[in-house]
Amino acid sequence: MNATVRRIALSEVADLLVPGQPLTLRILDSEGRLLLAVGQSIVDARQLTALFDRGACVEAAELEAVRAARAAEQAGGGRPGSTRKRTLFDRWERQVWTLDALLRSLAGGLPMAAEIEAFVDDHLGLVDRDPDVALFHCVRQDDRRFALYGLTHALHCSAVVLLAARLLGWPAPRAQLALRVALTMNASIVELQARMAEQSDPPTKKQLALIREHPLRSAEMLRAAGVADAAWLAAVEAHHERAGGSGYPRALAEVDELAHLVRAADVFSAKISPRALRAPLAPQVAARQLFQEEGGGPIAGAIIKAVGVYPPGDFVRLRNGDAAIVTRRANAGAGVQVVSLLDARGRPLPNAPHRDAALAEFAITGALAERAGLPRVLPEQVYGLLEP
Repeated sequence: MNATVRRIALSEVADLLVPGQPLTLRILDSEGRLLLAVGQSIVDARQLTALFDRGACVEAAELEAVRAARAAEQAGGGRPGSTRKRTLFDRWERQVWTLDALLRSLAGGLPMAAEIEAFVDDHLGLVDRDPDVALFHCVRQDDRRFALYGLTHALHCSAVVLLAARLLGWPAPRAQLALRVALTMNASIVELQARMAEQSDPPTKKQLALIREHPLRSAEMLRAAGVADAAWLAAVEAHHERAGGSGYPRALAEVDELAHLVRAADVFSAKISPRALRAPLAPQVAARQLFQEEGGGPIAGAIIKAVGVYPPGDFVRLRNGDAAIVTRRANAGAGVQVVSLLDARGRPLPNAPHRDAALAEFAITGALAERAGLPRVLPEQVYGLLEP
C-alpha cells in the first residue's frame, strides 16, 4: 500500500455496508485499485464476503468524511436511504463476484466442477434474459474497475461467444461448451490481467512467460478441480493457437473451430475494452480488424453479426444531430433503438428520449467520433429498472 494514504480494512466499516443501499465511499482492493464506486451498491452478503476475501479497504480520509456527514444527518433527524429494488443489472454485478469467488477457489485446488457448471448455467440464463443488455455491458465499460478486468472480460467474451456460436448454427450443447471455455480459459491469470490493464510499462519477461503458458495452466487447474470433459480442456489449451503454427503454447498447425471462435472473441472483446492508458477501440474498428485478420471467414462474420454494426452501448450520431447511445439491435419489428443524450449543439436532453433509428429523422449517420465529453452512462439510465 502507498504509505502516504492510510486505508482501513472493509471489515471495520461493516455498519456502512448495507446490501442494496448506495455506497457513500469507494471500496478499493489491497493495492488501492477501485472495486466499487460511490453510488454503486453491494448486491448481497456473498459479494460482501468476496470483498472481505480480496482484502478490500477504504481510504481513511473518505471514511472520516462519511462518518462526519452521517453524524450531522442523524443530529438533524435525517434517515439513511432505503434499500432499492434489485434489478437485472444487480444480477450482472453479482456474476462478477460469484466468478471471483469461483476462480479463487479453483486456484486453491478445490473440487469445483459442479460449482463451475452451476455458474455456467446461471450465466447462460443471464445472457438469454436480455442479449442486448449483455452486449451493453461488453461495450459500455465506464466504471474503469481494472482490478476486476479478468473477471469482466471473461463474462463479456463468453456472451459474445454464445451469441456467435448460435449464429454459426452450432447445436445447444456445443454452444454451451464454448461458453464454458470462454469463462474459464484465463483462470490462471486473472490477477495478471488486472495488473496489465493498468500498467504503463510493456509486459515483463515473467509476465510474458505467464501469458504463454496460461492456456496449459488454466486447463490443469480445471482438471484438478474435477473437470473431465476432454473437449473443454482441449479448447482451453488451444484458445491462443492459430492455424499454421503461429499461435501458442504448442504452435499447432491445425486448430479446432471451438478454440478458434473463443480466440477470435477474446481478441475482439479485449480491443473494445479500455485500459488505464488507452481508450477502447470503437466496435466498428475492432470489427474491421477482426474481418481482415480472419480473411472474412465465417467466425469473424458470426461475431460481427452477433454484436451488430452499432451494438448496444455504442455512441452514435443521428440525422437530427443528436448524440445518442444504442440500447437495442434491430429486429423484425423495429430498427436499432437508441437513447438521445445531447442535442445537435451539445446540450443535455431532458428525460433522455428514446428513438427508433428506423425513422428517417433519427437514422444513425455513423459512430460518434468525439467521445471525450460524453457523460458516463449507467444501464439503469437507458433501460430503466429491468426485472432480474
